[in-house]
Amino acid sequence: MKFGTKAVHAGVEPDPSTGAIMTPIFQTSTYVQDSPAQHKGYAYARGANPTRNSLQKSLAALENGKYAICFSSGMGATDAVIKLLNPGDEVITSHDLYGGSYRMFKRVFEKYGIKFHFIDLTDTANINTVLNDKTKLLWVETPTNPLMNIVDIEACVAIAKKKNILVAVDNTFASPYLQNPLDMGADIVMHSVTKYLGGHSDVVMGALIVNDEKLYQELHFIMNSCGAVPGPQDSFLVLRGIKTLHLRMERHCINGKKIAEFLKNHPKIGKVYWPGFTDHPNHAIAKKQMKDFGGMLSFTLKDDNLAKATKLMESVELFSLAESLGGVESLINHPASMTHASIPKEERLKSGLVDSLIRLSIGVEDAEDLLADLAQALEKV
Repeated sequence: MKFGTKAVHAGVEPDPSTGAIMTPIFQTSTYVQDSPAQHKGYAYARGANPTRNSLQKSLAALENGKYAICFSSGMGATDAVIKLLNPGDEVITSHDLYGGSYRMFKRVFEKYGIKFHFIDLTDTANINTVLNDKTKLLWVETPTNPLMNIVDIEACVAIAKKKNILVAVDNTFASPYLQNPLDMGADIVMHSVTKYLGGHSDVVMGALIVNDEKLYQELHFIMNSCGAVPGPQDSFLVLRGIKTLHLRMERHCINGKKIAEFLKNHPKIGKVYWPGFTDHPNHAIAKKQMKDFGGMLSFTLKDDNLAKATKLMESVELFSLAESLGGVESLINHPASMTHASIPKEERLKSGLVDSLIRLSIGVEDAEDLLADLAQALEKV
């Protein structure tokens, strides 16, 4: 099936008891058994739920994977991946990744003896500067949040496979519509399902998709043992959201391109971070591994003035000042004080995440209205 057909149909079948075309919400915590340990495939809802199972089949299909596991949040999914490791193991990741991931790696897992190397992955040759026999995981985020850097997934895989190192890719910004890391050799794909997959800013959820059965069983064991599972109502909402994923992503990309070009040509704007520009450092890689360039971008004002940036964020009318991304509505965000506040300032500045940086999640509204909103806000700064 082509992507749009998979988005509508994969993992979803009419309910056999009623013929309902929409997957029912199985709002139950437990299941009646015919005899001890003899049941219909479901014993307790932490381990499995029919609504969640349908969603997992859909997500696996969208990422061209065999298995998917849903979690209560993207961080719950990330947590499960790191729990594959042991004390003394090492992880290589980006120096400009999502603040929540940085916080988890540094403040939760480092005290259990896992070491993390935060490096510039836009040049995959840098991996060799910290690679050693203790390296067990390469955690890749591309495009990165919020600087929109692009990491070459196939190049990362080529290096990792020589050392039998797992490669996990946070595919949240791209969505499976734009990028499929498993097809490029990655072992694990992680999504904050909260974002583009759900698409309507009404669900918090995460997911992992894999091809290897042993790896799936290990992650499923962690999921069931540690219990970071989503509820059936949220699973139903994401199933509904996925049905329009391909339509929404097309509009996100179209609108993102228009707004990126508008900002790049505006006299008050300094730098615009968007991988669709031909002068983006890794534009060629983005073009190779992505179908389009997405609806996420960041920018700075020409004088890098935090007060003016704050004024701009307070002056928009259609853009909502809020954390998160990937919904149908457009959002404006201040990473330094919101999504990336947990990263020490000196570390943020090393990667180029300055205090005045503004991140946009471009929604599916009419682009002309979004452009007019940004124009009137820029007039006030």
